Amino acid sequence: MTKNINPKTAPDTCEAVFYEKNLGPVAGVDEAGRGPLAGPVVACALILPPGTIIPGVNDSKKLSPLRRAALAKEIMSAAAAYAYGIVDAATIDKINIHHASLLAMTKAIKGLGIKPRVALIDGKFPPKVGIPTLHIIKGDSHSHLIAAASILAKQARDEIMHALHQAYPQYGFNRNMGYGTKVHKEAIAQHGLCLEHRLSYNSCL
Repeated sequence: MTKNINPKTAPDTCEAVFYEKNLGPVAGVDEAGRGPLAGPVVACALILPPGTIIPGVNDSKKLSPLRRAALAKEIMSAAAAYAYGIVDAATIDKINIHHASLLAMTKAIKGLGIKPRVALIDGKFPPKVGIPTLHIIKGDSHSHLIAAASILAKQARDEIMHALHQAYPQYGFNRNMGYGTKVHKEAIAQHGLCLEHRLSYNSCL
C-alpha cells in the first residue's frame, strides 16, 4: 500500500533533500538491459508525488518476478508521471551500449508529461537533458524514486522479451530475458542469431 508522508520528514533519500529545498518535481531514472545478448535496453523516468513511499520498493534485481509485477502496478497507480525510453538491438550495435543507455534515459526523461527540475540518475554517467542531474552509483539503494523507476524499467523490458519469445521461441526469451544463459547460447549455436541479437556482443556468444 502506498504511503504519503511529509517530504520534509521523509526517509533519508536523495529526493527528500531536493523537495525540502522546494526544488521539485524530482524524477528518478534507471535502465534495464545493459548486459543481455538480445533485446532492447529500456529506461524509465518516474515522478512520484512528494512524500510518496511505496513499501517493498527495492532494487528490481532483488525482487521475484511476481513481486516486481505487483509493485509495478502500485508504482504506476501512484505516479504523478512516468515514461519509458527504448533503444533496440540494432541501435545498440551502432552506438554501443553505453550511449544506447544514455539515449534510452534521455527519451524517458523527455517523454514525461511533467517536466522535472532535477533528475536523479542511477550509475556513473548522466545523460544531458537540459536540466540538472545527479548521478548516483547504486542509486536504487539510495533513492526511492530510482528504485521505483528500476522496477518499471525491468518490468517493461521483461514484457518486451515475453513478446519477442512469441516471434523467436527457440531462444527461450521468456525465461532468460535475452541474457547469455547456457541454454540460450546452445540455442544460438543450433539456430544462429536472430534480428534481436546484439551483433556487437558477438565475442560473448
